[in-house]
Amino acid sequence: MSGTVHLQREGAVGVLVIDNPPVNAGSSDIRKALLTCIAEVEADAGLTAGVLIGAGKTFIAGSDLREFDLPLAPPQLPAVIAAIEGSAKPWVAALQGAALGGGYELALGCDARIAAPGTVVGLPECGLGIIPGAGGTQKLPRLVGKAAAIALITSGRRVGAEDALKLGMVDALASGDLRAEAAALALSLVGRKAGVIERDPPAEDEATIEAAARKAAASGRSRPHILSAIRHIRAVGSVPAGEGLAAEREDFQDLRISAEAKALRHIFFAEREAARGAAPAGVTAGPFASFGILGAGTMGAGIALACLQRGFATTVVDTDPAAIERARTRIEDEISKSTAAGRLTAAEADAARANLTLGSDMALLAGSDVIVEAVIEDLAVKQQVFAAIDKVARPDALLATNTSYLDVDAIASAVADPGRFIGLHFFSPANIMKLLEVVGGARSTPEAIATGLAVARALGKQPVQAGNAFGFIGNRIYAAYRAACEFMLEDGALPQEVDSALTGFGFAMGPFAVADLSGLDIAWRMRQQQAASRDPAARYVHIPDRLCEAGRLGRKTGAGYYSYDAAGKPQPDPAVEAIILAASAEKGTPRRSLAAEEIQRRALAAIVNEAALVVQQGVALRPGDVDVVMVNGYGFPRWTGGPLHWAGTQDQAHLAADCAAFVAAAGAGRELADLAAILTS
Repeated sequence: MSGTVHLQREGAVGVLVIDNPPVNAGSSDIRKALLTCIAEVEADAGLTAGVLIGAGKTFIAGSDLREFDLPLAPPQLPAVIAAIEGSAKPWVAALQGAALGGGYELALGCDARIAAPGTVVGLPECGLGIIPGAGGTQKLPRLVGKAAAIALITSGRRVGAEDALKLGMVDALASGDLRAEAAALALSLVGRKAGVIERDPPAEDEATIEAAARKAAASGRSRPHILSAIRHIRAVGSVPAGEGLAAEREDFQDLRISAEAKALRHIFFAEREAARGAAPAGVTAGPFASFGILGAGTMGAGIALACLQRGFATTVVDTDPAAIERARTRIEDEISKSTAAGRLTAAEADAARANLTLGSDMALLAGSDVIVEAVIEDLAVKQQVFAAIDKVARPDALLATNTSYLDVDAIASAVADPGRFIGLHFFSPANIMKLLEVVGGARSTPEAIATGLAVARALGKQPVQAGNAFGFIGNRIYAAYRAACEFMLEDGALPQEVDSALTGFGFAMGPFAVADLSGLDIAWRMRQQQAASRDPAARYVHIPDRLCEAGRLGRKTGAGYYSYDAAGKPQPDPAVEAIILAASAEKGTPRRSLAAEEIQRRALAAIVNEAALVVQQGVALRPGDVDVVMVNGYGFPRWTGGPLHWAGTQDQAHLAADCAAFVAAAGAGRELADLAAILTS
């Protein structure tokens, strides 16, 4: 049996213990057992009230998502909730650990909710391309108001018990034994049912609700499930409750089987699988409690913040006193901002400050369990740095480079034991971006890689294991994407046309806006380093070089692919168009207008072809890992499931032709992937 419910007696209270380890996920077996036990409590004259509680450390962490690709087996959750609401006896949900999705909707069907400290509650369904389907959109607004419900449901926010009490999402916090206090609360309700669905929503200003709806629609990119959730929440109180519940359920069922929801479920499971990496059986991560960061620049300070925010002792070393002071200021500013925004408590902020050590002496790293290098992207410099680190680091410390492109093995050659050496490729800003590529070198031990993955998880990151190849997974794919977009500048498009087409597809930003934001000089230096080894038969676009030569390095200089006003607003620039037209003329390339659909096809073909090669060559462990990287690190629209999942839903003949066209246009050095083999793997 995959899960069951135990009926136990606490005096005159029937306690239903939901037992489906490890997280008590809702399933058809659990729903059947709940209906049976609810009926037993209802029929037992010796029982006057009921309590729902989870076995172990959690209530119900959500529904079993594996059921969502199939017709839902009866009884469905609304039937269970209807049995509770139709009972003559009061029911109390005793919440601990997590009460999310269908678990929290089950709690909303009860007459009261009591939570243990540390519990999180919420309705995260919108993150999976669906809406709450068992009363969430109809009941939560009756507790917290429509504006708050719109924000909570469309964002999928998980709310801690203390905040949930303030909002009205729970009625009480347990101060001692959760089960005993829930039973007492249930007995106090005997003779007076208090169903949430019977309540009127709190009075609110319509302008406040409208503002919340506009904000949620914008944040959710007006995806169908976001608009559906907003519509159902706004209908609360203006349509009969039964009609509202039925309409919600109908939309839930339609959205559940949509391509978008399937794609979001794919990325959900892909993220869980990627986080595990590929450690052989029996390999475990080493212990770690402290971090050393060498390099106090933007990336080093960001990595330090990521460690400090998770409660780790962190030492930052840099030979430049000015860099140390800039890092100190930035770290303090970010800690203060996080405290003001409620992301850190005052106690956590004080602990972060106490955990920080800054200095210029390399010996300060001697006690660190994990040492991460974050200096400039230059092989010789990184080798020199690690030769120095190797002299002071403990022999059991994990050594990691934050390189974005360089050969991890070449950097590891500077240390005596390359087995303890890996790449930890953080994304900027490192204290915010969730993606972390964990790169294994030729001699990295399985234990070192497992420790890297554990470090990523401990820092709240989304780890993806990658092989040691130029650009690893993400930057290699992004380089192909950027090349395809640069080809299109020569062929007839302008930066704003390319960016508009790709944000229209769903990218968070277009490639040229991204280049301006990150700075054109970074990629320029890399191209200069590669110039001697570049195949002259490969297509090379000089436009980015011309921009850099003209001093247009992006936002930081007020001009790149766009010009920027004092407020930082980008504007197309005739000077850029002149550089582009001159580049096309210099090569004798005839220019023609490119429609948005063609721009999208060409850019996506470059991404898909390179993504498939990354899997084909073993740089990524599995196709899903590529999807996780591109969604979490490069703004690929999450609702597509990532580039390879998206590719599997397209016309395969047309996609293969587009990939072949990209490879042909790129010239020497580009390889055509065996797309069919990857998409069926």
